[in-house]
Amino acid sequence: MVRLTKEQVQFYKENGYIHLKKLIKGKELERMSEEYDKLFSLKQNNKIDAAWVGTDEDRTGGNNLTVKAIHNLQMHNEVFGKYLYNEDLLDAFEDVMGTKNIVLHHTKANNKPPEKGAHYPMHQDYHYFPYEKDSVVAAALFLDAATPHNGTLFVYPGSHKLGPLEDFGPKEGSNFHYVDQNKFSIEGATPLNVEPGDVVIFSYFTVHGSTPNLSSKTRRMLLVQVHDAHDKPLTGVPTWPGAGWVLRGSNLNRDASIAKRYEA
Repeated sequence: MVRLTKEQVQFYKENGYIHLKKLIKGKELERMSEEYDKLFSLKQNNKIDAAWVGTDEDRTGGNNLTVKAIHNLQMHNEVFGKYLYNEDLLDAFEDVMGTKNIVLHHTKANNKPPEKGAHYPMHQDYHYFPYEKDSVVAAALFLDAATPHNGTLFVYPGSHKLGPLEDFGPKEGSNFHYVDQNKFSIEGATPLNVEPGDVVIFSYFTVHGSTPNLSSKTRRMLLVQVHDAHDKPLTGVPTWPGAGWVLRGSNLNRDASIAKRYEA
């Protein structure tokens, strides 16, 4: 186990993200790749958990674009549950979050199909699940090499310091959120060129997005989001599987009453 250096922690504080190279490797990475592919194979023919199909302009223009997603990976195979307890991952979380008490928010696999994977507008994860203390951070594990050509992650360094930005997403009938694309264009963002096993950790205030996958191969990524055990959601209690699961430390303030036994 190698903890983040003071310089890496400071980089995260200044930029709102940190790129950790080859954090996951060897048999663990191979097994995760294999099970990831099996899972998406079983979920084909639109039997998928969720999909981003592009902007209104994409759809009205007749473009067949998509980013397919499967949530709660740890409910499908043990390898994803074991990954949540990877010591190097949890050490990195602890170093950037400044707490030993880390709980799971959710997991998700984002799969960009070849030659048609849609771009995802620049956005803040905050708009999807705001928390009182804003402790939520994400870790994006890339199973494939990614560049701007095949849909890598783009970020706006330092944007986390701006706090919550105005939500420009549809206000009714949609659960997609994004910031002002004129102020935060993908062309002005910083692309992160990654290799298999690389992990990018970022704040839920950090403005980020991705380009379309124009390559001939699928771009695979696995997302884990966590928060401080003592932080609370502002918009209702999460109800999905695994929410609130303690990954490190403890959550002694959790309500243990019978009345709350079914809440995440």
